[in-house]
Amino acid sequence: MRIGKRTTHALALLAGLILAGGSQAQDGPAQAIEAGGDENSDLKVGITRYIGEVEVTHDGEKVTIRRNQDTENTVDERYALTSRECPPFCIQPASLHPDVETIGELEVLNYLQRRSEGDDSVLVIDSRTPDWVEQGTIPGSVNIPWTDLSQSQGADPFTIHDIMTGQFNAQEQEGLWDFSNARTLVLFCNGPWCGQSPANIRTLLRYGYPANRIKWYRGGMQNWENLGLTTVPGK
Repeated sequence: MRIGKRTTHALALLAGLILAGGSQAQDGPAQAIEAGGDENSDLKVGITRYIGEVEVTHDGEKVTIRRNQDTENTVDERYALTSRECPPFCIQPASLHPDVETIGELEVLNYLQRRSEGDDSVLVIDSRTPDWVEQGTIPGSVNIPWTDLSQSQGADPFTIHDIMTGQFNAQEQEGLWDFSNARTLVLFCNGPWCGQSPANIRTLLRYGYPANRIKWYRGGMQNWENLGLTTVPGK
């Protein structure tokens, strides 16, 4: 029987689900955005004492991330609800896996800045479905919905293969996944009550993606909005 290229890709994907590892290359703890020097005096509401704003690239355009300067501003009503039905909107644990680091806003800003400055080894991912993303997302992130990586949600194995190779820089070798050059992924969704980025992370771990190459911004859009940080319309 002759095996086509697409069939080989599908077999590679299935093999990745069986393998527990992949690359053992180390990726250290996340770093917060660097700060130092004179206190920020240009903005009434800074990000930190020393950082007023951060410039990133989103869809090929420069975007400045800063906090809302109106000290009377309140959070967007979409993120003001305290009691969503659980399930499915249940509180997520602080840690999803011993080797998947949970990070905060300053670490996310560091990854966004690195990516915008040409560091191709990192990628910040909005794991939400497009209906959520259209309402606003973090500048510099890319949307890879949790459903696009999950075969149980109807994702095409060949599309998953394209995401793994094209977006995450994983390589297929002789029907197996090689993650030695895979990017460090920073994933987020709506906040501590959202299961979309946890679903993406658990799927990646089942594929054999190295846990130390995955970072989780648990606070997500709710914490981002609560701090008045810049958002942009998603596509």
